[in-house]
Amino acid sequence: KQWYQRRVAITAGGADNVRSKQFQQIRTSLRGIAEILMGKNTMMCKAIRGQVANNPSLEKLLPHIKGNVGLVFTKEDPVLVRDLLLQNKVAAPARAGAIAPLDVTVPAQNTGMGPEKTSFFQALNISTKIAKGCIEIVSSVHLIHKDEKVGASEATLLAMLGVKPFAYGLVVENIYDNGAVFAPEVLDITDEQLLAKFSAGVANIAAVSLGMGYCTQASVPHSIINGFKNVLAIAIEAEIDFPQADAVKAFLADPTAFAVAAPVVAAVEETKEAVKEESEEEESDDDMGFSLFD
Repeated sequence: KQWYQRRVAITAGGADNVRSKQFQQIRTSLRGIAEILMGKNTMMCKAIRGQVANNPSLEKLLPHIKGNVGLVFTKEDPVLVRDLLLQNKVAAPARAGAIAPLDVTVPAQNTGMGPEKTSFFQALNISTKIAKGCIEIVSSVHLIHKDEKVGASEATLLAMLGVKPFAYGLVVENIYDNGAVFAPEVLDITDEQLLAKFSAGVANIAAVSLGMGYCTQASVPHSIINGFKNVLAIAIEAEIDFPQADAVKAFLADPTAFAVAAPVVAAVEETKEAVKEESEEEESDDDMGFSLFD
């Protein structure tokens, strides 16, 4: 009961290949931050239903209690818990009959195996050659495809090469936070991305509002600016004076007065450098001058 009173509950799956020692390491890393609850799905569902009367939103967790999953309860930031779970993955060899969690590619390399193993590579359609008395894989080979069963030959080859392509650990599947259940990818959304999406939405609303001639809170600043531009144009044509138009009229009367001073300064410096170079050339000519009678 006290666990379900915590703010965040995370459903973590992928426990099929997690051993007891790894579980102990995960619990140790989460000590003081979160608690892991593993058990039969029927018992976990029964416990959740027992708390639905106090917190009806917990019922949203029930559809996600399937397969070999557990619950991680915490009051901390779910991003922290997710990262700790991902840090406790352990490399594991490919086992025959297991479902591959990712694609496995064997790069071109010298295997260090003797020529007697050539037939084994030929059975897997892997191009090889003999180099310095050892079998060398000529080009990279896509050996195992994601979500497919690992064959006995593929598993044997990876074991012979000493490759552990997979990493197993608890995988975050869903997150329950304040009555909402969402995918773990939501945790990767940053404040900058939210602000960018919000700004783009406001810009679209303002554009549609201006196009329809319908005033909204997003289009009001643009309408005011456009209205001021029209008033300013009329004031210039009709020679009407008001304080907000004085600067524009002054600019139209003499644009050169508003030119940036930096280019002028740069031009002066370039002129000084040119004069200096000319004077140095003249001095060098004087130094090189001599008479046949010296």
